[in-house]
Amino acid sequence: MHDRPIKTDLNATSPAELARLVEAVARQDRDAFAALFDHFAPRIKAFLMRGNTPAAAAEELAQDALLMVWRKAAQFDRARAGASSWIFTIARNLRIDSARREQRGKVLDLEASEDFEPPSPPDAELLVSEREQRVRDALGHLTADQLRVVRLSFFEGKAHGDIATELELPLGTVKSRIRLAMNRLRDLLGDLT
Repeated sequence: MHDRPIKTDLNATSPAELARLVEAVARQDRDAFAALFDHFAPRIKAFLMRGNTPAAAAEELAQDALLMVWRKAAQFDRARAGASSWIFTIARNLRIDSARREQRGKVLDLEASEDFEPPSPPDAELLVSEREQRVRDALGHLTADQLRVVRLSFFEGKAHGDIATELELPLGTVKSRIRLAMNRLRDLLGDLT
């Protein structure tokens, strides 16, 4: 059934290859797990940070999620979900559980303390929403090349060298595109800083 060797270089990974890796992890294949970890750890961390999880907590949750993949790989069913969806769902659920534990801790802290900050006013949430929309609009003013490197760098958390390799561009070109994009965004969003 699994005659084909498991590929551990995940630079160009298909959903089927990721599913095979998870199935290999279910058989306690440490090389397959190492490949999955290398592939997903930075992606999960970036995913969690986009959800406003602090970097250190995002890294810890990413490790916990991948440890859960090791433990529960036998429960993976490629007919129900792709490997990426399954793994990111695990990470999302761990983040939710962590947030709930944190909220319970805050409630206990508030009960034990008389000094607490009131919740932010509703207009503060509106301001945040308006800022987010302005940033999205400003991103629309970037060239396609600039937007791609900005997304890879800031939204996926990739290093400039990795972006250069992925896009088959010189490192200087990647850095230049990011610098030009950031200058353009600064011009468009200067009043937000």
